[in-house]
Amino acid sequence: MEPVLPENKNNTKGSDENTMAMLCHLSALAGFILPFGSILGPLVVWLVKKDEMSIVDRHGRDSINFQLTMLIAYIVSFILIFAVIGIILLPVVALFSFIMVIVASIKAYEGKEFTYPLSFKFL
Repeated sequence: MEPVLPENKNNTKGSDENTMAMLCHLSALAGFILPFGSILGPLVVWLVKKDEMSIVDRHGRDSINFQLTMLIAYIVSFILIFAVIGIILLPVVALFSFIMVIVASIKAYEGKEFTYPLSFKFL
């Protein structure tokens, strides 16, 4: 018979706060379907939950900052299409953005802090 361990209610994997923090990051994937969805998704989650949950405030700010940085990278890549380098750069930026959103979502769900690389701080 195995001993029953008490639950850690402060930072349990799957808690509501961690789930909402994960949603801040995952909602950015709406940008692959809707124009500006990558910014609007995290913005909506952040605005609704930032006052209730401090972890959502931190992750929401990070997600929005990263998505604004990626928007700048997409615009620069699009302009560079005329110099041919953008043809290669645009899919690289999209893949980097997708991978970083998934990694950040997993870290947020686990209750760990994650800092996006190459992200400007706007908020």
